[in-house]
Amino acid sequence: MKLGLYNAILHDRPLPEAIKVVADLGLTGLEINTGGFLPAVHVPTFDDILVSDTARDDFLGLFEGTGVAIAGLNANGNPLHPNPAIGEKHAEDIRRSIRLAERLGQHRLVTMSGLPGGELGATRPNWVVNAWNSAALDVLDHQWKIAADFWRETDRLARDHDIKVALELHPQNVVFNSADVHKLIDLTGATHVGVELDASHLFWQQMDPVAVVRHLGELVFHAAAKDVRINPEHAALNGVLDNSFRRLSPDEPRTNLGGDEWANEWPKEAAWDFVALGKGHDVAYWTEFLRALHEVDPDMLVNIEHEDTELGPVEGVAVAAEVLKAADTALRESLRS
Repeated sequence: MKLGLYNAILHDRPLPEAIKVVADLGLTGLEINTGGFLPAVHVPTFDDILVSDTARDDFLGLFEGTGVAIAGLNANGNPLHPNPAIGEKHAEDIRRSIRLAERLGQHRLVTMSGLPGGELGATRPNWVVNAWNSAALDVLDHQWKIAADFWRETDRLARDHDIKVALELHPQNVVFNSADVHKLIDLTGATHVGVELDASHLFWQQMDPVAVVRHLGELVFHAAAKDVRINPEHAALNGVLDNSFRRLSPDEPRTNLGGDEWANEWPKEAAWDFVALGKGHDVAYWTEFLRALHEVDPDMLVNIEHEDTELGPVEGVAVAAEVLKAADTALRESLRS
């Protein structure tokens, strides 16, 4: 396995410093954000790299001799958002990132399937959580047509540039579970669209990431190592779909998600939290997660994503890295026995 880090948590420092953090923690890859919800902070020469070999070589030169390589690109966003200021921009970020990946010698781009509005003329996305009534299925029919058209076209572009596009199975997207993956492939005939297996979103939905990897098999292109802790005292009262988020005011630090959309404050008494590896599931679990990925691709890129608010950026990545490396060691030892 190839173990690395998704770079968003290190956007507060220049790329060479981020690379050093990764190397010092004994990881060998850095997945780089190239648009979508977050700007391409670590690729300031993005436009130049697309057309200039010198700019490309200068950028790649930052990794030479560090022991760290680029481990895929990431353009997570909502390319199907009905507001063109968000949807069209995020869609173009995906297309540009596919071209950038080819220029950088990469073959993996992580993103999300996206979520349209629920009907013609909608201005906001509409996520159907439980389609028990006919109107909800009407919404889904509308959304799936939009999604299929977009991903059929994007698959052709990815195929032309030899890039596998890995969709994170993230709630508030059309594709967020195994059944949706199969539906998208069936509707589009895609050959270069598959899955980024981020275990965290599967945990809180009561899915089994190991089972999902084995079920999807070669449709798993890429993986993220992020843990979840269920807080049973709160989950017992409000369930995992609790919406007790707080809207942040303009004078508070907040993350823009495109247009006039912002990330909210996480519930204080949350049913579940994103945590560093080991705080939700132990080394033995992550060993089996890596084993399932190894069965699909022994060279799978597995990158830590740090969103544990109880730990600082480098501190949290260090905790996760020790667990992930221990799991990788345990896997390799078991394969030799």
